[in-house]
Formats: sequence, C-alpha cells, structure tokens
Amino acid sequence: MNFKPFNQPGPQLGNQYDTDRVLRTYLRRVLPPDILAEAEPPLREMGELAGGELYQLQLDDRLNMPVLTQWSPWGERIDHIEVTAVWKRAERLAAEFGVVATAYDRSLGRYARPLQFAMAYLFHPSTDVYTCPLAMTDGAARTLLLSGNQELIQRAVPHLTSRDPATFWTSGQWMTESTGGSDVGTSETMACRDSTDIWQLFGRKWFTSAATSQIALTLARPGGGNPGGRGLALFYLELRDENGRLNNIEVNRLKDKLGTRKLPTAELMLKGTPAIPVMELANGVRNIVPMLHLTRTWNSVMATATMRRGVALARDYAQRRQAFGALLADQPLHIDTLARLQAETEAAFLLSFFLVELIGRDEAGDASTEEVELLRLLTSIAKLTTGRQAVDIASEVLEAYGGAGYIEDTGLPLLLRDSQVMPIWEGTTNVLSLDVLRAVAHDPSGLVAFNRKISQIVARVQDPALVELGRMAIEIVHLAIHWLQEVKGDRPATEAGARRFAQTLGRALSLALMVEQAQWSLDNEHDGRARAAARRFARGPINLLAETNLEEDRALANDESLMLA
Repeated sequence: MNFKPFNQPGPQLGNQYDTDRVLRTYLRRVLPPDILAEAEPPLREMGELAGGELYQLQLDDRLNMPVLTQWSPWGERIDHIEVTAVWKRAERLAAEFGVVATAYDRSLGRYARPLQFAMAYLFHPSTDVYTCPLAMTDGAARTLLLSGNQELIQRAVPHLTSRDPATFWTSGQWMTESTGGSDVGTSETMACRDSTDIWQLFGRKWFTSAATSQIALTLARPGGGNPGGRGLALFYLELRDENGRLNNIEVNRLKDKLGTRKLPTAELMLKGTPAIPVMELANGVRNIVPMLHLTRTWNSVMATATMRRGVALARDYAQRRQAFGALLADQPLHIDTLARLQAETEAAFLLSFFLVELIGRDEAGDASTEEVELLRLLTSIAKLTTGRQAVDIASEVLEAYGGAGYIEDTGLPLLLRDSQVMPIWEGTTNVLSLDVLRAVAHDPSGLVAFNRKISQIVARVQDPALVELGRMAIEIVHLAIHWLQEVKGDRPATEAGARRFAQTLGRALSLALMVEQAQWSLDNEHDGRARAAARRFARGPINLLAETNLEEDRALANDESLMLA
C-alpha cells in the first residue's frame, strides 16, 4: 500500500503594506494626498520585503544567534560580537529606507513622524528586533539636538540620521545596572577626570542592548557627585577608537534571554572609557527623558507591529486549515477569536499612532498647549497599554494553531517570546503606571486635556452606533477621574489601583480613536469594518477599575507569613 500522509500547508504572508487595511486607511486619513503619493512606493516596497524576502530569511536564520568572541587566537582581548544574517541585512535596509532619517526630514513637517513609524511598523516583524537599536538611535539624535551641545550634534547626528549604510551609526542607551532596573538613581558607574581633563567612566552596565553600536548615551556619577538621580550626569561615548578597538570596554557576556535572542544584549565593564558630558554634570535622568519618550513610543508601535504579524499569520492559516469538516475561517468560535485579535490590534495601532502624531506636531512646532500636555501623559499610557496587549495577542495567536503554535521550527513561538519584552523594556507596567500617577498629581492639565480630547472626538461623530461607543468612552474616563478623586490622599489605595487606572485610560482613549477612524471610514470609504472593530473592542473590558482591599491583598501577596482572621 502506498501511504501518502496529509501535510498541512503553513501560513503565508503577502505584501504587508497592501494587505494592511488599518495602516493604509489611517495614512489616507492623516496624510495630505501629495505626501501619501510620494510615500507609498517605498512603503509598498518595504511591505513586499517584510512579507517575502525578509520573512523567509528570518525563518531560514532561526537557529543562528549572535556570538561573542572574547579572545583572538593569539590571546588578545577583542570582545567581538558577530550578529546574524538578518541583522546585517536589516542594518543596510534601515539606512536605505530612512527608518530613522525620515523623522528628521524637515520638509515633511508634522507628517515626518507618522511616515517614519509607518515604515518602522512594516520593517519590525521580519527583522528580529533590529528596531531596538533603531529606537535608541532615534532617541539619541533627538536628545543631542535638544541638548544644544553643538560639538556632539555636528559629530554624531549626521551619522545617526544618515541614509547611507556606509556612514550610518546606531546608538545605545546604557542605563541599567545590577543595583536597579527602573531605579536608575542607584547607579554605581563613576565618572572621573584624568590628568588631561578627559572624562573616563568606570562601572558595570548590567544590561545593554546595543553593544554593537558606534556610540552610546549613558548615565554616570561624576566624582563626588550627589546621590540619587540628580547626582547622575548624561555622557556621550564612542565604543571604538580610530583603530577599531573597544575604548576601554570589556564584554563580560551576552545575556541568555527568553526572547529577543537575536538582539545581542551584553553585560559590559567600563574601565576608563573616555566620554563627553552632554549637558551639565547633574540631572542626568531628567536630561535623558527625551530619549526615553521616543524609545517608549517605539516600544508601543513595535508591540502593535508584532500583534499585526501574528494576526496576519493566524488569519491566513484559518483559510488553509480544515478541522471537523470545515475551514477554521468558517467556524463561529474561531471567527469570534480572530475578530477579538483584530479589534485589539486596531485599538493598539490607533493609540500608538496617535502618540506618534502628537510627537510629530510637537517637533514641528504645530502642537497646541493642550496637545503638549496630552503628549506628556500619553507616552507612558500608550506603552503600558500596548505592551500588555502584545503578550495577550501573541499567546492567543499561538493557541489558534493548536500544537503547531508550540513547535519552534514554525517560527511561531518567536512571536510570544519577543512580545514578552514589550511590557518590560523601558519601564514595566507597574513602573509606568506610577509615572502616570505622578504626572497627574504634579500637573492635572494632562488629564484635563485627555478628557477634552475624547469629548472632541465624540462631538464629531454622527453614526448612531459610534455615538453610543463614544459616550461609553467618555463615561469610563469620568469614572476613572472620579476614582482618582475619591482615593486622593490615600497613597496605598492610589498606588494599588494605579495599574488599573492607567490601563483604563489607555483602553478608553483607544475606543474613542477607533470611533474617530470608523466615522472617517464610513464617510470616505463607505467601509464598515473599522466600525465593526470598535464595536468588538467595546465588548471587551475597557473599565478595569475595581475596589481594592489592601489587607486582603497583602495577605495574598505574602501568603506564607500573614494570616487573616
């Protein structure tokens, strides 16, 4: 008997620009026609690469990892890190397609940021998180430009924003030490002047995600400096000297991580590394904030891009996989699952790109006072909201494949592992939630602007179903503000609810932005899919606020040591 076993076809990707309704509709709404017409060819070209050549290269290169060689054959300390084939290809493409440079094209004005992040959104899922050094490169360029340090601006910014692979530089952002992740004020790295008045850095950077970059911005404490974050200063350093040797930097090891394994995250020792102060010899944490704002924005957009990739694969697979006599795509329960994934992805997209729009307006000098206030609040909210969504969606995507989603050589588990970094990198959900509380307590104008923005969106909506959803968003924000007022003065209760408060704001704004996009799509495209997405998203949890019983929670959190009567 000639037995021929059944082989299930795997999912396939098409052009990731042409098949992304949400991205294309959004760009049609926010960009002037002439700018969109000029931008579409390179976006479409990147979409073809992302769904074709790059995706296949990523699958073929799956087992390769960055390799650290600390010693030459003749005993010389070299600390060479060899990156993967995907990273080498991605570096060249990032420069050529202007994934960083587009943001600094002044001719684009307020539209530079949406165009830049549209390209990054397409680029990210097939390039093994090469967007990590790009995020820090973007942040470094912006930080240096705002610093006013003309020497460093002239030295580094042309490289950081270059479209020529031969001259393009990337930057690191070296903050994390073993004394504390988000608590950078405990940094032990010291800065001392040598006999020639050159600053040198000494210390251990426990987690650096750009050890192959040309430069880095880092925090160090000038000798005799004050303790805490205010005593730190922001320094610029170049990793290698004119001969290509590391500048008194030793690579102890590459980190063995759950995900982002193609990203060579290193533990470094600074042993007299020459550096230049970017600004004053204090307030380093405050001075690196522009970099953090941008890297958190990148985190939000890349979380969304990963969600989109997972949904695209799951949707294609559902058209190929038969179970119980029918395609998955025709089975009601699977339809319901995919619809939720799509709705959450659309919500994350519109939230993160609204943040991008605000940055673009601010940098172009077009932002109103209210928009600037909203921008300050929204960076943390968007990052923590989309980070949690990314993990949820990636997990569901794997489950949509059954056992195949758990098999490494399908490439699918990579989605979940790489998604898990999104709520961790650049501030965990809890840390950013506390940032939101502090921002609101310090200046409530951001929350006022937040509330007013949602009301303005809803006031322009005409479709009855969308009006109802808009009113829901308004009501939920009012409930969140009321909760904050009720717990004001009770610090434990306020902090205990910070995460639910911040996520409620993020999801309520997402719903309002979906309503806005849906009304535009109805008016201009006669397409009800965005409205369907808004309705589906609203069926999920938007208001996450709940009463807190700290005594009971403390007993549960310390289950072995506390008892309740």
